[in-house]
Amino acid sequence: MPPGGETVVGKSFRFVSHLLASLALLTATPVAADEIRSPSLTALRVDWRAALDQLRSEINSRPQIAGDFIFVPRRFVPRFDPRGMPALVQLNAVSSQFFTGIARSSVPVLLPFDAAAYLEAQRNGAPATTALSRYQADFNPVDMFDAGPAGYSATFSFEPGAGDGMPPRVFTRPVEIQITGSALVYDIADPAGGKGEPVKPLASIYPDLRKFIREGYVRYAFTRFGVAYVVSIQCLDSVAKPRRLACKEAYPVAERFLKALRVAGGQRMRPLMDVASNVMDRPAARSADFGYRPSGDIIPNTGYRKQAGHPDAMAYAQIRFPLEKAPAFVHSQSYAKRDKDDGPTAYPWRDNFCESRSFEVWQCGGGFGHQGEDIRAADCPSPGDAREPCDPKQRGVVAVRDAMVIRGSKDQAATLEVNSRTEHIRFRYMHMNPQALNADGVLNGRIVTEGEKIGVISNYLDHPAGTSMHLHFDVQVFTRDGWIWVSPYVTLVSAYERLIRARGREIGTEITGTPQPVAHALPDDVIKPDLREGSGSEEN
Repeated sequence: MPPGGETVVGKSFRFVSHLLASLALLTATPVAADEIRSPSLTALRVDWRAALDQLRSEINSRPQIAGDFIFVPRRFVPRFDPRGMPALVQLNAVSSQFFTGIARSSVPVLLPFDAAAYLEAQRNGAPATTALSRYQADFNPVDMFDAGPAGYSATFSFEPGAGDGMPPRVFTRPVEIQITGSALVYDIADPAGGKGEPVKPLASIYPDLRKFIREGYVRYAFTRFGVAYVVSIQCLDSVAKPRRLACKEAYPVAERFLKALRVAGGQRMRPLMDVASNVMDRPAARSADFGYRPSGDIIPNTGYRKQAGHPDAMAYAQIRFPLEKAPAFVHSQSYAKRDKDDGPTAYPWRDNFCESRSFEVWQCGGGFGHQGEDIRAADCPSPGDAREPCDPKQRGVVAVRDAMVIRGSKDQAATLEVNSRTEHIRFRYMHMNPQALNADGVLNGRIVTEGEKIGVISNYLDHPAGTSMHLHFDVQVFTRDGWIWVSPYVTLVSAYERLIRARGREIGTEITGTPQPVAHALPDDVIKPDLREGSGSEEN
């Protein structure tokens, strides 16, 4: 068997299968106007034998502890003999002290954690106060680790000046490194997917490693044990500055990270199955007022360099609508129309996924777009109306699914990650006040349930009143290129129909009026805020 654990014939068969799937996506019959489909996903077969072989090699390099690990084909042995516990069970017991729930991962967890060195140091009487980074090639774990049936995600930081032999850099802050390993990959029409260049110094370790810059991150994608892994660092392909990490400064950090990766845990589970695309059920009743323009029908001339939008009839997940109550309206908050019948708090909805921004969105024309959708709540009725009290600053925002929160205390964005046997997907919320999110405990590792209130609609963008009162909502799915922005427009249409228990009406593309930039939109065709996507500080 080759290092990846897959035969040449197997690789050829998988390549042909993916090629045929890609062609099917590109040449399939157009979806009917009144039809919404779910995505298809490919389930990768995990080669646990290859993972155990690598783990055996890593452990045997430490003779003092090698005898403690037992490599057996079955998962469980009697617990009264700790030395008889299988290697993965013992490894998970060690790693779970630092990476909670690591045994929930259905794929081998690769981390810059040398568990064998850690155990050897403990046997030799190393003090408990020894920094964990000593066994992690100077990488510090950020409090974000999510493991589940689809795989795992983890985040680490690398301090300025850390690491012997590392080149100096201009960027003065810690560099944040992300890694995801997944046995589920989304089959999306992606002409830019699969590209990249080899990394010669790492070719002997990762024969199929690809390096490329995509959607604001330098990414290193590779396959190991049949699993898709991607290491990524947010950076700009530009000149380095003290507050802006250049991708050239990120390369040596990422390559040090890759060299330090070891098998840190995971557990053999029932293999995942491919997820086929299906037509989604919709309410039978028809709404008398809810209408929406087609996906991709953005306001004319508001795309990057006046490019059109990106039609996408896919509902990437069946979610609870992110606003607590209806009515709600998906409309641009950077461009407003004078037509009162098509304003920010009126039907029909209008897609704004590909509106012009300086953020890379490779599914949009020209490769730049908004990344998500702006959503407004209805205006409060006038005091004279005999309706329940309404406070525009207390409109609830809720979790769209049962999920784990990804959010540091300084972040302006809150992300929910779903990691299940049929999905590996992220939902991001922006413009809620970060101080309020901190007070409510919406932070890394928290588990939320679908429909749980996690905040209120606000206007926070670097500071209160930094934008209009709305929620920005977006979706990322995991592919062999890592986490990729996809249009959430139809996903929101489908969720809203379930909220109001009635089917909406897709209207034509007749457009009147001229787009008018609002106060916080720059006159240029590309809005250029301080790009800190990971902290959610971009203009949306």
